[in-house]
Amino acid sequence: MQKINTSSSGWLADISLFYEKRGSNTKLVHREQIGPLMVQRPFYPEIGIAHTYLLHPPGGVVGGDQLNINIHVASEAHSLITTPGATKFYRSSGATSTQTQRLSVDSDGFLEWLPQENIFFPNSQAHIKTQVNIHKNAHFIGWEMNCFGRPVLNEIFTQGLITGRTNIQIDGKLLLCESIYIDSINETKHAAGMRNYPMFGNLYIYPASDVLEDKLRTLINEHFHEQTGLFGNSDPICGITEIDGLLVIRYLGYQTEPMMACFSTLWQHTRQHWLGTLPEVPRIWAT
Repeated sequence: MQKINTSSSGWLADISLFYEKRGSNTKLVHREQIGPLMVQRPFYPEIGIAHTYLLHPPGGVVGGDQLNINIHVASEAHSLITTPGATKFYRSSGATSTQTQRLSVDSDGFLEWLPQENIFFPNSQAHIKTQVNIHKNAHFIGWEMNCFGRPVLNEIFTQGLITGRTNIQIDGKLLLCESIYIDSINETKHAAGMRNYPMFGNLYIYPASDVLEDKLRTLINEHFHEQTGLFGNSDPICGITEIDGLLVIRYLGYQTEPMMACFSTLWQHTRQHWLGTLPEVPRIWAT
């Protein structure tokens, strides 16, 4: 592992994964890594689909850390990537940590990018960038979930600076550019930007169709007011936007579990719509 030994810098971690179709299965055929980012050997609870756990052994990100994640799924390959737990961004004395994710899917490839949530502690300084490049004939479903402070402990993100950007391109055409800028959660800014919620998430689905959009919209509406449904009793806000063939589901909430339950349910029904069967839910989510 490589460590940058300066007072303002932390770990440098870089991992690149390349998946190809080999016979009836998708294989991780090439892997490069530097520092404390690694993956377990892919396993196959579903025929042909490589499930992979992305690990960050230090257990958290501190000021000055640099994490780079590069995923490439080749033609006809199918990969599902998740994490064993939340990524925690700890308080910083001033240095900014960065996490950059580059996701590419070739023609007829299929990538499911399903990491667990980011938790930003008060006084953390972080920049998150995600670049998604999708061939027009590929499939992609991915999400990002962000929690500011720790609501379960009544801890509020009163100070810190979190910036980020998510770009999604189809055949080189930019369809979506989402930016975040959170420098504190006080009453005025919080009410204007996040409507007094401490968490937000985005779920991205490509390709969209009217049938799929109607199915997911109906699913959300049916469960929205049920205390035992997708949202529990957390009273979130959730809505769907279609952008030139890309579905974006946006969520504001108070608790991680209802957001995860919502996104997981919508993911399962999307996969069923595309492939005809419900997916095998990663067991790590239940631990």
